[in-house]
Amino acid sequence: MTQGLFFGVAMLAQLLSELFKKFPGMFTTSEFRGNTRILIPANHSDSVYAMLEWLKNSHGFDMLFELAGIDYLHYPNASDRYAVVYGLLNTKTGQRLFIKAHANDPEPELPSVVLLWEGANWLEREVYDMFGIRFIGHPDLRRILLPEEFTSYPLRKDYPLRGYGERHNFAYLTRAES
Repeated sequence: MTQGLFFGVAMLAQLLSELFKKFPGMFTTSEFRGNTRILIPANHSDSVYAMLEWLKNSHGFDMLFELAGIDYLHYPNASDRYAVVYGLLNTKTGQRLFIKAHANDPEPELPSVVLLWEGANWLEREVYDMFGIRFIGHPDLRRILLPEEFTSYPLRKDYPLRGYGERHNFAYLTRAES
């Protein structure tokens, strides 16, 4: 068991070394509970797609198992407002890696990764719907959970807990109609 863990740590160290050479100065790393995170600030968000493509093609991270949004409004020491977390898995080795790419107001946006992982299609739409982060190059970026007429993003921290009264603007649907 220890030997397998050491092999995983050695593989990760080599991966990070190659990543630092390929994308110098574009990211930092951190670790939390055994999971390595690569943090890309908003001023380097244009390199997100290239990094994810390189990780997929060169290091076998062939599965995107998570894509989620975060709002860091009022978070202590946060320098960027939003983040999108990409959870990657190498299905051959079981190695997991998290990439956290940041974006800022007034128009938070990141490149779409649908061309790399088709499963990102609905996940990116959900993050757009809830946080308003646009994914440039997405084939069909539109709301997936809320009606198109909805004008706000309810998972942003500046959205009021009781909403802006939008519920009254939409027709009530019965169970039979839905």
